[in-house]
Amino acid sequence: MSDALNIPGWRHLYSGKVRDLYASQDPADTRILVVASDRVSAFDFVLSPGIPEKGALLTKLSRWWFAQLDFPNHLVEGEIPDAVADRAMLAQSLEMLPIECVVRGYITGTGWAEYQQSGTVCGISLPAGLENGDRLPEPLFTPAYKAPMGEHDENITFDRVVELVGADRAGELRDASLAIYATAAAVAEQHGLILADTKFEFGTDADGTLRLADEVLTSDSSRYWDAATWESGTTPAERMASFDKQIVRDWLASNWDKQGEPPALPEEIVSRTADRYRELIERLTA
Repeated sequence: MSDALNIPGWRHLYSGKVRDLYASQDPADTRILVVASDRVSAFDFVLSPGIPEKGALLTKLSRWWFAQLDFPNHLVEGEIPDAVADRAMLAQSLEMLPIECVVRGYITGTGWAEYQQSGTVCGISLPAGLENGDRLPEPLFTPAYKAPMGEHDENITFDRVVELVGADRAGELRDASLAIYATAAAVAEQHGLILADTKFEFGTDADGTLRLADEVLTSDSSRYWDAATWESGTTPAERMASFDKQIVRDWLASNWDKQGEPPALPEEIVSRTADRYRELIERLTA
């Protein structure tokens, strides 16, 4: 999975599905180098080939969003090594919280599947009559427990969040997530986009301050739709054509039975996915 680099002055710590973490070789320097790769994952597999420039594109988008949000984050000043300058962030070391803070403003995906069965999303009762892709009466905080590497994340109740991190911190996570989502959704709307849902990760610094960490509001962590198409589309596929790797997921769903290793992605699927990543950034930052 890893394509970790040999970066002078830094030692490789960890590789996730799409990011590599490095620590300074200077013991007095506690900063972390977070490097976004071009790897792409779906259905818990890292796929081949990667998406060209994906790491750089998502890093650019994260940096842009951190600058828009009035909330403490993990970024710190410093010189980023030339080898990864376009796809890395310097971050302070945080105690990461084991919660994926998911906010849903619209109903789709696994939320839509659950709603069809039980009229709920992550156990939260919703009005009858909603259609796939509809705006929810209000954004929902639907947290998940971050499972250890190789296991599936698990949707959990707010009460479970309280058990994991305490009542005060749980309330802070919920309120921060909903507030950041509201800000981001309003920014997206100004650019003709809908922020359907997103997930945030938070950590605490040495002073106990809650900080937004990892990537934020990227195509890998968020579902964006074109607002005009959402209004005018006649099918769910038209209304909810997202600026992310949904093209990859759809191709896999049609060409792989989820047994064994997934097939290599065709060049056309890779190119179209890269174009969608790029188009989102151009529209948001123009």
